[in-house]
Amino acid sequence: MEQSQTKITEALTKKDLIKQLKDLGVREGMVLEVHCAMHSFGYVIGGSQTVVDALLETVGYGGTVVMTIQAGDNTEPSFWIDPPINRNLWQTVRDNMPAFKPDESQFRMMGAVAENLNRRPGAYRSYHPCCSFVAYGKYAKLITHQHELNFGLGEKSPLAALYQLPSYVLLLGVGYDNCTAMHLGEYRSNARPVELQGGAIEENGYRKWVSYLELRLNSDEFTEIGKRMEDFVEVRKGKIGHSDARLFSLIEAVDFTAEYLKQKYVD
Repeated sequence: MEQSQTKITEALTKKDLIKQLKDLGVREGMVLEVHCAMHSFGYVIGGSQTVVDALLETVGYGGTVVMTIQAGDNTEPSFWIDPPINRNLWQTVRDNMPAFKPDESQFRMMGAVAENLNRRPGAYRSYHPCCSFVAYGKYAKLITHQHELNFGLGEKSPLAALYQLPSYVLLLGVGYDNCTAMHLGEYRSNARPVELQGGAIEENGYRKWVSYLELRLNSDEFTEIGKRMEDFVEVRKGKIGHSDARLFSLIEAVDFTAEYLKQKYVD
């Protein structure tokens, strides 16, 4: 019977990944907010486990690796677009969505690397039904300990904690539209309207559906913002395996996003 798979002709090891991360500019002690597409590397021996091991070993004991583990299904169903859901099912979703549990909830489209980090003993997770974060390393507890329900990517979120540190964003095989840090710039621009979101949480041992305030966030503009940002902010580019990689300051990305949106929509 004819085989349809393409033969593996290259294999990346942890040692390869560490060298390439260092060549890109990742250093011991760095705080990294990482977004990663596992398929972009080519074949990695050990898969997502090896990628996470390489990230953690490169930043070392003094560093921290942070990823988003957003549970996109645990949101107000009237806003769903990918796919949308019939109006007559909205209340059924609200009544039956399981409460968010960091160790159990399904994290839609977050990828194998984020899921691997989330399973690690010693990882810390923030508590938010939609936009939770997982962190591992020196500042993991500091970054994840405060995450308010309202405005979940704003001033009382792990993103704001990351902004207070000398943090960096590492994009591996994904574009700027995956850069969660830029959402903090949306908040600071005052360019987005407020909407009423919802999700299922656990409170005093009971599951309940709660409503909360959120901005109408839009990451579609981040691709253009990132392209413009590269003319003003240092963005280190390279390859990790076959993956296109970018490394840049989280603070500079947030500030640039805020200013761009202010000039476009507010000023």
